[in-house]
Amino acid sequence: MTNFDQPIERIGSNSVKWDTILTMYNEDDLLPLWIADMDFRAPTDVLSAYQALLTHGVLGYTDIPQDLYTAIIRWERERHHLDLEKKEILFFPGVLAGITTAIQAFTKPEEAILIHDPVYPPFATIITNNKRKLVRSQLNEKDGRFVMDLADIEEKFKRYQIKVMILCNPHNPGGRVWTKNELQRLGELCKKYAVLVLSDEIHQDLIFPPHEMTSFFCAGADFSDFSLQFTSMTKTFNLAGIKNSYALIKNDTLRKQLLAKQEENFQQEINTFGLIGMAAAYKTGDTWLAELLPYLQANITYTVKFFHEHLPKVKIMQPEGTYLMWLDFSAYGLSDEELEQSLIHKGKVVLNPGVSYGPSGKQHMRLNIACPQAILAEGLQRIVTGLSE
Repeated sequence: MTNFDQPIERIGSNSVKWDTILTMYNEDDLLPLWIADMDFRAPTDVLSAYQALLTHGVLGYTDIPQDLYTAIIRWERERHHLDLEKKEILFFPGVLAGITTAIQAFTKPEEAILIHDPVYPPFATIITNNKRKLVRSQLNEKDGRFVMDLADIEEKFKRYQIKVMILCNPHNPGGRVWTKNELQRLGELCKKYAVLVLSDEIHQDLIFPPHEMTSFFCAGADFSDFSLQFTSMTKTFNLAGIKNSYALIKNDTLRKQLLAKQEENFQQEINTFGLIGMAAAYKTGDTWLAELLPYLQANITYTVKFFHEHLPKVKIMQPEGTYLMWLDFSAYGLSDEELEQSLIHKGKVVLNPGVSYGPSGKQHMRLNIACPQAILAEGLQRIVTGLSE
């Protein structure tokens, strides 16, 4: 039984989450509840696989093992109802590397790419860095959850001649697990206007009942003809630092195009630790994940109760998946800078500024609840201190 309450000292480990905030904010004793990794030890069987590699002692070039393909195919079939062949799996150093390569393979400079607003900030960055036109479609909030504005999406497909849409499924930062019906309606629009879908499904395993994950491929009989999926086990098993992901491409023409660009960029080599960790996680991680999900749910329940009791003016979007919570602080009337500075310098707690997720993220913050509950409780109390008069 995994003890998720066990605190792990991460200061001094070159952790982006814990060690960079001192230089970022010039403030001592900050508590990070921001960047999306978990403060939990990786599964024991994954660590054992690494120990076996280190005991062997040779860290030379490593071929992609057949058992890794077998593990991925089993995981995706049993967890996400995807029937895959080995040839349909391409490995990348990370999901963003794969999406960037796809943008380069399937679009030209100045062509338009659509994303939601708010959404994971690097989507916008890689679009503009590659000199493509960034177009945003704002998500609407209904009954405490995000919904897509399909009329707005269709209008922008037509107006900007959108070539590609990057979909975040499940959604970061809102924690929405898009339903099959929602994805069907979106997919039909994409098919109508010949829009290629790049679906980031890295949070696919972090889903809370009664919600169910629907991969974009599974939302329509022919959706794999005009879409690619990108995912990894790194979020699921807290292995972000090993840098390994994969793209799923069923359409032969699309796969050949992506593979050609991958080889042009020389991105086809994956580090040994990524290969070993992914294989071990997918072969042995079912029990660990079954223990993790209730713990995350308990932290979400604790957080919702805490805000209702101590900060009722904060509007909470309760996640259906992921370990991220979208918080609306607009009732306090603070600017984005004032809100961030109050939390950091008065509360000594770090969250992700909502405005970085797009214009509609103003006066919002993203909270990461994937830590021992005692640390979460301390962080929430610091938010109270940061907002005190």
